[in-house]
Amino acid sequence: MFLIRSLGQGGAERQLLNLALGLRRLGHDVAVVTFYKGEWLEKELCDEGIHVWTLGKRGRWDIVPSALRLAYLVQKARPDILHSYLTTANLLALLPKVFCPSLKLVWGIRASNVDFDCYDWFTKLSFQCECLLSRFADLIIVNSYASREYHLAHGFPGKKMVVIHNGIDTDRFKPDEKAGKRVRCEWGIEEREILIGLVGRLDPMKDHPTFLKAAALVVQQREDVNFVCVGDGPEGYREELRRLANKLGLTRRLNWAGFRHDMPAVYNALDVCVSASCWGEGFPNVVVEAMACGVSCVVSGVGDSALIVAEFGIVVKANEATLLAQGINAALTGALRNGSNQLRERVINNFSIAHCVNQSQQTLVTLLQ
Repeated sequence: MFLIRSLGQGGAERQLLNLALGLRRLGHDVAVVTFYKGEWLEKELCDEGIHVWTLGKRGRWDIVPSALRLAYLVQKARPDILHSYLTTANLLALLPKVFCPSLKLVWGIRASNVDFDCYDWFTKLSFQCECLLSRFADLIIVNSYASREYHLAHGFPGKKMVVIHNGIDTDRFKPDEKAGKRVRCEWGIEEREILIGLVGRLDPMKDHPTFLKAAALVVQQREDVNFVCVGDGPEGYREELRRLANKLGLTRRLNWAGFRHDMPAVYNALDVCVSASCWGEGFPNVVVEAMACGVSCVVSGVGDSALIVAEFGIVVKANEATLLAQGINAALTGALRNGSNQLRERVINNFSIAHCVNQSQQTLVTLLQ
């Protein structure tokens, strides 16, 4: 039984979906529980015969009733393992363990170093509680080595932690020139023009400001480049970023694409994909998805980004617009001489869904022995 806040957009949500479907196809009985109902990934699970239940959570402070409803579901379904994703779900999953001592509790950790100054007090308190209570989990799966080191430093039990990198659907994310051209046409990008994109929700950890400042520096040197930000976020922060872009003179060179369902086509529209995250990133799915589509990447050295791209990408220091601009220019002037096949093979050999599912199955089955 998996537990997560919702089945909306996001890397953790997509990874849960991939793992649930993969385990189901290997013959395991799988169910998913969410705090909130009606998100768009739910249908994919239901189509595969996976039960999806909701706790009907009524907001942040609806904690005890939601925990009791979860305990009821666990007693009803009697799963061997309850695998939660992210902080709030990890904490909520502790209550059923009290009523069902034989239940194996697996926590899913997806982030590395977090700047809590960018969030409210409740987020920081939740993390502190997670650190304090982590010893009650039977197993803690982290998706990056950077995440493991960060949580070890904050008191998580090292003997219970295992690193399993995310898995990407290489049948879905693959080179598709026709789909890429369709998206470029939609955005008004001519064939001779270069398109550089940042894919990610509008959140401080993704560091859009540094990306925008780097874009402004690149524009000063080249007339053939355009930029796109794919992803959505809070209205206030969105407007703040738009004002910065206008101030930097990017109005005619930048497209705010918002949230997209056709991500394989979006990646195929790009010439270079940028991950500018300044903290918090564990395993950035967007980098691996872009590489699977044959797109070169320029990444900040946050989380396991450098490990992911290896010699096939450019890694720069986080939160440094000048260095990021230099990295983008290097990618455009031929410093990355990888063919799309090499990028894709890197993903297939190291970060496929099959690899992730098999590793997870092995780890979870061992927990029951």
